[in-house]
Amino acid sequence: APEPCWWERGFCNQHEFLQCAVSTCLYLCVYLQTVCPGAGEHPLQYNYTFWYSRRTPSRPASSLSYEQNIRQIGTVASVEQFWRFYSHLVRPGDLSGHSDFHLFKEGIKPMWEDESNRSGGKWIIRLRKGLASRFWENIILAMLGEQFMVGEEICGAVVSIRFQEDILSIWNRTSNDQTTTSRIRDTLRRVLNLPANTIMEYKTHNDSLRYYCY
Repeated sequence: APEPCWWERGFCNQHEFLQCAVSTCLYLCVYLQTVCPGAGEHPLQYNYTFWYSRRTPSRPASSLSYEQNIRQIGTVASVEQFWRFYSHLVRPGDLSGHSDFHLFKEGIKPMWEDESNRSGGKWIIRLRKGLASRFWENIILAMLGEQFMVGEEICGAVVSIRFQEDILSIWNRTSNDQTTTSRIRDTLRRVLNLPANTIMEYKTHNDSLRYYCY
């Protein structure tokens, strides 16, 4: 059904309706700490939050230690906000050690235990050194641009910088939906222009939780 017009909503005129709409947006942004697109900006379908984590490889990972190590960097709600934010971030290929960038829908933590991730899984692509920055940019642009065409299934993406190789992964909500996971795999191959013989692994978060190895 179409959205009611301003007069059907009980407003005296369109100006009054617009004032109310602006006030509502300001309330959401200021009081609820929700990021909103700026005037004239192009809104994303979902708000996305950047996270960063780094840990010492010699220390065994656990759910608690991992959560303590992830840091929320910021949230974007529009194309313009994303590029302003992204242009100031270090590129993954310039990170050192055991470091990760995460970009997830607002409200979803990059953790297997998060309610949105619990029944899901991730596609994993292992990269030789030197490819992480370009592949990371391609995958997050595809994600923000809704190129995967799987509804609300996509939760976020992660790039993990390691000593011998780098790892790219994209997380989805439902691991047992083969149609969805296959579409995500095929879209990854296309947007990253992967060779046909590229090895891609799908791993459920339940499997990951058994080993506590982020």
